[in-house]
Amino acid sequence: MKDSRLQVRSLVVALILLALTSMSVRAQEASGNFLSNLHDFRINNYMAMDAYYRFSASADNETLNEIVAGINAANDAMNSVIESTSGILSKEQIESLNQEFDSFKDLMRSNVNDVRKTGYPDLRLVSDMANQALTMNEIATELYAIAQESTQTETNPRVEAARSASVMMAQMMAKYSARSNSSVYQLFQGAETEKPLDEQAREFDQLLSAVSRGNTEGDVKSTIETVSSKWEFIRGSYINFNERNVSFIIDRYSKGIIEGLTTTIDLLQKNA
Repeated sequence: MKDSRLQVRSLVVALILLALTSMSVRAQEASGNFLSNLHDFRINNYMAMDAYYRFSASADNETLNEIVAGINAANDAMNSVIESTSGILSKEQIESLNQEFDSFKDLMRSNVNDVRKTGYPDLRLVSDMANQALTMNEIATELYAIAQESTQTETNPRVEAARSASVMMAQMMAKYSARSNSSVYQLFQGAETEKPLDEQAREFDQLLSAVSRGNTEGDVKSTIETVSSKWEFIRGSYINFNERNVSFIIDRYSKGIIEGLTTTIDLLQKNA
């Protein structure tokens, strides 16, 4: 009888431990997904801005579709952040970001409609949108840092370096697109507060180096090598941004780098 009670007690303890372990795993997954969604939010807003600058010069439907895709992807990421049960950020913090995003979407809609109606952008509205994008992404970056430092969040230094590199590349790409497709570049990108492209390019060097450090083999190695190869091809254009370059090649290779870094992040997380 005594042995029977001990067996039951041991089973109960085992079930409790299993439940606690399962809860811990789910919490870690929720916090990891939270960071991933915040990251996707930042990336896709820059992708939409990059597409808008090209659209402002061409007004073609294919580029318009890229804007829509970027905004929709950012919207999906924002919804996932709002619906998250991780509790890493307060409802007030998340709502403040969502309000900034709503303002950004309204300005993007107005700017797209202007180009469609008149064939050229309203510079005042474009300036408003650029400033709003800058404000919104600064808030998103600040909240990402808060979430990253949370005791609920486990982070991989190489994954974080790859995410930072992705955001840096997306920002550089949008800035280069503004420069290539408008004669009023400084108005479009808030040049007084942002770092010049050559400085950002050198920061990207350091981030890519951080991604490459560590145990790198197999698919991770080949993916990073592909990213590095693409970067070497366009690095000079970002460093010497005042020189005349072929903008569509810069845009295509920049997107390839972002895609490669996204793959690298996935592979690093699977191999963790």
